[in-house]
Amino acid sequence: MSSPTASTRTLVVALLANLGIAISKFVAAAITGSSAMLTEGVHSVVDSTNQLLLMWGRHAAKKPPDRIHPFGYGRELYFWSFVVAVLVFSLGAGVSIYEGIIHIAEPEPAVSPLIAYAVLLVAFFLEGWSTIEAYREFNAARGKLGWLQAVRQSKDPPGFIVLLENGAAMAGIIAAAVGLMLAQITGNPFFDGAASIVIGIILGMTAALLAYESKSLLIGEAADPEIAQALHDLACTMPGVVGVGDVLTVHSSPDQITVMMNVDFDDDIRAGDVEQVVCRIEDEAQERWPEVRRLFVRPMHGAAERRNH
Repeated sequence: MSSPTASTRTLVVALLANLGIAISKFVAAAITGSSAMLTEGVHSVVDSTNQLLLMWGRHAAKKPPDRIHPFGYGRELYFWSFVVAVLVFSLGAGVSIYEGIIHIAEPEPAVSPLIAYAVLLVAFFLEGWSTIEAYREFNAARGKLGWLQAVRQSKDPPGFIVLLENGAAMAGIIAAAVGLMLAQITGNPFFDGAASIVIGIILGMTAALLAYESKSLLIGEAADPEIAQALHDLACTMPGVVGVGDVLTVHSSPDQITVMMNVDFDDDIRAGDVEQVVCRIEDEAQERWPEVRRLFVRPMHGAAERRNH
C-alpha cells in the first residue's frame, strides 16, 4: 500500500470551502441567534486554520538537512499535525460544548430559522465537495486495507486529517440542523444548545483519534514491513554477506525513511570489500526506494542469529 496522502489541491479545496462556510455561518448566526450555528462557524474557522497549518508543515518538512538538524526537518509535518489535533479539541470541541452549555443555561429563541437551514444546506454541499476530493485520494491509496487500518498505517497526516475533519464537519452540520429543527418544532431552545454539545462531542472524538495518530508519527513509526523485508533480502544477496540481522526503519516524514541494519560479513573478505558491499547496498536501496534517505550498515558477527523476530 502507498501511504494515503492529501495533495496540495485537496488542501486548497478544503481551505476555500471552509472559509466560505465560516463566513456564511457567522452571518446566519448573527441573524438567527442560533448557538449551534455560531458553533459551526467557529468549527469552520478552526478547520480553515488547520488547512493552513498542514500546508505550512508540508512546506517546512521539505527543508534540507543542516548542521543543527542533520536528518532534516521532516517531522515538522508531524508536529503541526499534532497542533491541528490540539486545535480541533480545544477551539473546536471546547468552544462547541461551552456555547452549548451557555445556551442551555440562558436560552435564547432562534429567529429566521429558514436562513440557518439555507446556510447549512450550502455548507453541507461545500463540505461534501471537499470530502469527495479527500475521499478519492485516500480511497485510491489505501488499496485493500480497511479504512481504520489505512489511517493507522498512513505516514502522511494530511491524508487522513482532511478526510476525518470533513466527515466530522458534515456530521456537525446534520446535528446543527436537527437541533435547530427540534427547537423550532417544540419552541424549546434547549435542543439548539444540545446540538452544540453533540457537535463538540463529535469534534472531541475526532481530535482524540487525530492526536493519537499524530503523536505516534511524531515519536517515530517504522516503515512498511514489506520495505524492511525487501531491504533484508537485498542485503542477503550481496557477495560476502553471510547473514542479516535486524533491519530497523523510522519515518521522518512521508517520503523520508532512515534505515539501520546489522550485517554479518564473511570473516575472510577484506575491509575494502566490505566498504564496497555497503556502498552497493546503499545505492541499490536508494534507487529502488527513493524515500530511503539514510541507510546505516553495522557489521555484526552472528547478526542473523541475534535478529529480533
